[in-house]
Amino acid sequence: MALFVMIIRKMMNNKWLSASLLLGMTISVALVSTMPIYSEAILSRMLVKELQTIQQERGYYPGAYFARVSFAEETPEQRESLLKDMDAYMQGTGAHGFTLPVLETVIQRSTRSIQATPVTGTEEDLKEKRSVRFTSLSGLNEHIQLTDGRMPSGQSEDGVYEVLVTSNGLFKLKTVLGTEFEAISEDTGEKIRFKPVGVFEKKRDDDPYFSNPSLSGFDSAIVVDQSVMDRDFLGANKVSVINNSWNIVLDYSKMELRQVDDFLQTDQEIRNFMKQRISVFQTAYTVPVLDTLDQYDERTSRLKTLMWSLNVPVLIMLAFYMFMVANLIADRQKNEIAVLRSRGAARWQIAAAFFVEGLILSAAAWAVGPFIGLFLTKVLGASNGFLSFVSRAALPVRVSSQAYLYGLAAAGVSLVMLLIPVLLATRASIVGRKQELARQLRTPLWHKLFLDVIFVAIAIYGLYTFRTRLANLKNLGLGSSDLNIDPLQFLVPALFIVGAGLLLLRLYPYLLRIIYWIGRKWWRPGTYATLIQVGRSSSQYQFLMVFLLLTIATGVFSASAARTINNNTEDRIRYASGADIAITSVWVNDKPAPAMGGGPPGAGASGDTAAGISSEPVHYLEPAFEPYEKLPGVEHAAKVFVKQNANFSVGDEAGSATLMGIDTYDFGMTAWFPSGLLDHSLNDYLNLMASDTRAVLISRTLAEQKQAKAGDTIWIGWANSQSQPFVVYGIIDYFPTFNPNPPLGSVVASDERTKRNAPMLIVGHLSRIQFQLGLEPYEVWLKMKPGFSSAALYEAVEENRLPVTELVNTELEWNLEKNDPFLMALNGILTLGFLISIIVSFFGFLLYWVLSLKGRTLQNGVMRALGLSLRQMIGMLVLEQALTSGIAVVIGIFVGNLASSLYVPNFQIAFNPSALVPPFHVIFDSFDYIRLYAVVCTMLVLGLAILGGMMARTRIHQALKLGED
Repeated sequence: MALFVMIIRKMMNNKWLSASLLLGMTISVALVSTMPIYSEAILSRMLVKELQTIQQERGYYPGAYFARVSFAEETPEQRESLLKDMDAYMQGTGAHGFTLPVLETVIQRSTRSIQATPVTGTEEDLKEKRSVRFTSLSGLNEHIQLTDGRMPSGQSEDGVYEVLVTSNGLFKLKTVLGTEFEAISEDTGEKIRFKPVGVFEKKRDDDPYFSNPSLSGFDSAIVVDQSVMDRDFLGANKVSVINNSWNIVLDYSKMELRQVDDFLQTDQEIRNFMKQRISVFQTAYTVPVLDTLDQYDERTSRLKTLMWSLNVPVLIMLAFYMFMVANLIADRQKNEIAVLRSRGAARWQIAAAFFVEGLILSAAAWAVGPFIGLFLTKVLGASNGFLSFVSRAALPVRVSSQAYLYGLAAAGVSLVMLLIPVLLATRASIVGRKQELARQLRTPLWHKLFLDVIFVAIAIYGLYTFRTRLANLKNLGLGSSDLNIDPLQFLVPALFIVGAGLLLLRLYPYLLRIIYWIGRKWWRPGTYATLIQVGRSSSQYQFLMVFLLLTIATGVFSASAARTINNNTEDRIRYASGADIAITSVWVNDKPAPAMGGGPPGAGASGDTAAGISSEPVHYLEPAFEPYEKLPGVEHAAKVFVKQNANFSVGDEAGSATLMGIDTYDFGMTAWFPSGLLDHSLNDYLNLMASDTRAVLISRTLAEQKQAKAGDTIWIGWANSQSQPFVVYGIIDYFPTFNPNPPLGSVVASDERTKRNAPMLIVGHLSRIQFQLGLEPYEVWLKMKPGFSSAALYEAVEENRLPVTELVNTELEWNLEKNDPFLMALNGILTLGFLISIIVSFFGFLLYWVLSLKGRTLQNGVMRALGLSLRQMIGMLVLEQALTSGIAVVIGIFVGNLASSLYVPNFQIAFNPSALVPPFHVIFDSFDYIRLYAVVCTMLVLGLAILGGMMARTRIHQALKLGED
């Protein structure tokens, strides 16, 4: 207990250091805890959204669990016993094992089919037999409504069962309500009589109660009350019950990722339960959600890998911060440690005292860190871009046991970081401590081991291997999953930042010597003293400078990575659309009516389809274009004709390519196209075309594959159209919507064959194409005014009754993309990393210099006593900051920019490299730098103000008295 009290008192004496160390530990635990919390929350949201999309697009309820058993050789008594046992299991353990709210558990029983004939009717009716089966569903009355007749009674009247039928079932019976039927049971030979008294339909079309939404399964079914089924058919066996199903309707909107394992386990338990009682060949299961759940193990793994990769630079920065604070703690107590060692204390005893102190701090960080991580996760969920937050539905976050395990690991690493400098400090005795104080110019360990060179070499090798693999992905038309990309590729930026920063710091002493040598004849005493102080004690500043450059470089890298990924994703969407709005509409035509089961006649939208149906040419009537130009918010409109697989020949070469027909002026005013992709601006190429209606632009892929060049004549046509001559006026690498990369999956053995798989493009004048080749449907591209209303545009399309079949809204596509969990993770984590870097940088900077200034109280007092004014002392402090913190910030900014230029392109591997058009390029946003510089300047100015105030309060006599003591 006495030892514990001593440790608490020591912590109170070093309260600022202990608080700073606790801050670093807490942030580390919180940051690491966000990984399982965020991945679970975002994937839970994604899972629910995907299930909602399935329900909307495919028309069935994905949250249902349907199981059916069929009986063959079991006796009636065995069937009754088994079904009652299964009913209890499915309604109890089975349904609740999914850990989701159970909306309904529907038990449906069906008998074998029997042949029934009406009791009264014409001779033909009496001879015709109808095949029917008795069916019952639990809770049916709450989910149906009668369209005719009445509800049946639960008892048989005069031996006649009253039943319900659907309208199709009544039609199949070829009868009317109230007609009595008679059948003979094959099981008992007993006569069974029934009559339909009501026709029913679903109350709601989207009611998940029914496993078959169309009710087609009831066409041959006559529905009786469940009590009648259990009493007379299951119990008395008038007709054998051969099928029984359970439809467990679950509220999938409450599903979270943590419940996936419970769902899969319960599914397996139900199957095992059935297998033990019924032959496996007599069971069937329909679980729509299983296909979706099977993908989530891989998605979870990918998201966690991404989060670790993005957080590594921040974690390294926090490790340096904690090591720096721990080193300051050990440095302040080295005299005390040396005294204890000289008086017989063992190293392990001293280390044990610090271990208890660190254990208290790490335990406190572990206790509160996951809850801070919970808050940080909510911040990540609200991110809409880098340093951009919106109000959206809260993520389903919770502090899980896995979050505590991650936090425990982070707290353990933090504890180790604290003990390392302590263990190093316990090696020295009093004599060794005095020697250490006298030898300020010692070489750092990383300098001796050349860790900086090793880290940079590893990072450059990783960059080389990644670029080689990425080139293979693009050239072979592969997806990111086709090659095994080592996740460590995402970690090399952190190695490069550390290695490059240390490498530049290796040159730092030489820089100081150069500065000293340049002005050695003109330096004032204060400047001279500062240069001597910094030059002779440069090792004291190493940790601070490494820490500052890491935090600044990490902030720059995070800002650049986030901006690059967001802007490139937006550019990719806009490039693929071509304009703000792309509209496809129906053209009136004389296309022959399709065969049965085809699309609606007259609704053809392309000549390709027509050519596939008939060899005769299809004639189209062009709709009015003016209504599109007058839609609300439209700034410019353009006609864009796209013909896939148009035939061409140039010289002795021939092939097929995508043909685009445009009006050059309208297209240039409407289309979206980034600058820098072509040798000249897009408008220059369009102006070149405008001078001659025969002019066409061809893609470089076509020029390389077919040896075409500017000035060549190229013949273009398609099926049912005679080829016409055009002239090549220019060769382009990119054009709106055109992807020159080989299509996904076109893997071939040689580079030469790979080039032949690259898509080709021809761009010509729409007017000439329509006049000489044929009039076929074109798309309408719209450039919208800033801040246009999508709702107003859609309403105008409906009001004007424009025959629109497809409308692509680039703004909506981009908004959907921003809700992708991986893009949200990128934005959220990089934003969080940037903010943490700045906050921790400020605290680390301030802490170091406050303690440093306190440690030099005697030195400052002596200088004041020698005649230096307060203004000169503050000037010396400013110069010292410029030579240490200032240079570290400059190095951090340089290294961050260099790391961004080299390694931010690595993030494109998270997408499909073959579809990344325009090419992935690094973006540096000046606004991010303004914010970063503003924060850094504020940090330095505020720190200097605090340090200047401390220096101003220093009393000369107190400092000198301290020296005498």
